[in-house]
Amino acid sequence: MQQDELRDLIALGESGALEFKSDEALPEKMAKEIVAFANLRGGRILLGVSDDGMLTGWECEKTEEWLMDTVVAEYVHPRLIPDYEELNIDGKRVGVVTVPRGVAKPYTVRNKQRTDFYIRIGSVSRKASREQIMRMMESTSPGIVEKLPVHGGGDFRKELNMSLVENYLFGVVEYDSSDDVETLLKNRDLLVRPEYGDKLLCSYVAYVLFAQNPLRRLPQAGLRILVFKGEDKDYDAALDKELDAPFLGYLPYLATLPSIPDLMMAYLRPHISGEKIGEHMRRERKWDYPEEALRELVVNAFAHRDWTRATKIRIVVYSDRLEVESPGALPNDMTVEKIKSGQQMPRNQNIVRILRDYKFVEDRGMGIRQKVIPLMLKHNGCEPEFEATEDYFRVVLRKGKRGG
Repeated sequence: MQQDELRDLIALGESGALEFKSDEALPEKMAKEIVAFANLRGGRILLGVSDDGMLTGWECEKTEEWLMDTVVAEYVHPRLIPDYEELNIDGKRVGVVTVPRGVAKPYTVRNKQRTDFYIRIGSVSRKASREQIMRMMESTSPGIVEKLPVHGGGDFRKELNMSLVENYLFGVVEYDSSDDVETLLKNRDLLVRPEYGDKLLCSYVAYVLFAQNPLRRLPQAGLRILVFKGEDKDYDAALDKELDAPFLGYLPYLATLPSIPDLMMAYLRPHISGEKIGEHMRRERKWDYPEEALRELVVNAFAHRDWTRATKIRIVVYSDRLEVESPGALPNDMTVEKIKSGQQMPRNQNIVRILRDYKFVEDRGMGIRQKVIPLMLKHNGCEPEFEATEDYFRVVLRKGKRGG
């Protein structure tokens, strides 16, 4: 780094990627800043600069050895290696610690038998919440959240729809009916043992797919449907419905327990379809959007959403479009273009495996490329629109003339 670059950096002031330290720091406090940056997007710590941007100089000798052998080696876990360099400005020594974005999140500060998680929020390093910790875990280990226990529940036989569970184990997967249900559920990560405690609990995936009332203990489960008469949200929604049901139905299908996609289509039907007189004077139902495309999108949303987010998947219908919104950013380096090209990177592999058992998804994971896009083009000539942010992945279907 050149002196001019450093001056420009100081002029920016402390931020989510920049921290100033004016005097000798305790190793655990330095570790806190390093961990907070590593758990977000990385950043720099300037040693010898006061909070208001004044050059004070850094007096600590052998800073690089202290940083690597004491701060990082003893306090930062898992270990990561920051970059260190020194510059002299106006006769004052300034140390520049560059912390990379962590690839083994979450990083922690371990001190006196305590383990603390930190994250950078604005210009301050704070202890991370449970949800933030889960999100960090998910960002580096996709699939870990779906295997977490749902706390607060009792006997799994009362939490889950056991008729549905047995239909899956013995009817879909075709285990021997004499096999122990509890053992089978444990082997498939549907029952897990929490870190502290002996009682087996339902995992997220078990609750989402098989629970009698998923929203009872997992508020991000289920599906929310909103229908508005105009092109924007307003207070007077024509429909605002939360579906609190297991995602899966019986296979073969029994009307007594439809799946979430079946319930979704039943509630949407009056708002996105209508009857017309067709050939031979018969009434035919015409849809604003292809049914198969909608089912594919909601299945994808459940399969790939970020379960650390305490918000539901949403289907929002306007007069000119329909939106399917899945909580969370795309996993790892996945992009909209990669999705459109047919690449796959399932975040929740256990959910995907079970959905595949039910024939909801096929092996190649090409639903967007080979189903949704072609179906929309055939239906009304409008290709779907995709939007990916840190908070959600949204697919927008534009309304055309009602197709066949």
